[in-house]
Amino acid sequence: MEYIEVSAKTVDDAITEALVKLGTTSDKIEYEVIEKGSAGFIGIGRKDAVIRARKKYTVQDDIREFLNKVFDAMDLEVEILIDADEDSNVINVELKGNDMGVLIGKRGQTLDSLQYLTNLAVNKHAESYVKVKIDTEDYRKRRRETLENLARNIAYKVKRTKHPVSLEPMNPFERRVIHSTLQNDKFVTTHSEGEEPYRHVVVTLKR
Repeated sequence: MEYIEVSAKTVDDAITEALVKLGTTSDKIEYEVIEKGSAGFIGIGRKDAVIRARKKYTVQDDIREFLNKVFDAMDLEVEILIDADEDSNVINVELKGNDMGVLIGKRGQTLDSLQYLTNLAVNKHAESYVKVKIDTEDYRKRRRETLENLARNIAYKVKRTKHPVSLEPMNPFERRVIHSTLQNDKFVTTHSEGEEPYRHVVVTLKR
């Protein structure tokens, strides 16, 4: 956030005015005194105190600011709910609105792209690396369940036909779901083939 310049009779008064303008509390701003100010002699030669102040940077503020710019450009009204776990570097973002299908996109591609860009934008300024996870309408949980069911169905098909099956290209998260779902299967094994963005999982019988 950019600094604002505030002047008042005293430094304390200037700080109070800055808090009002920034809409925050004293523990959430940083400021520097440009001019301490002086009372002068019976009011003659009096100088106002001048400070430069801004809200302290927080990762949550940066996430909200970036996403709001994106949604304004898309002409979407979206409620942004941010949940930061103090004991980890993961920040979960839940998006709510009337037309979230637009943000999900085909097989979650738009949501994945939004998550990727948000991580890039936020980590430019973050003091330590943070991982931003973005979801809406519980899409990622539903997608995981769909992929787990797909993996089990494909495994059944491979066991029945004894022929390997290649799945459609998937992103790294989706491929991991397939691999992890079948990793303890006694009869089939999985591996990935191809180059991004066409990399895909192949399910084969164990030898």
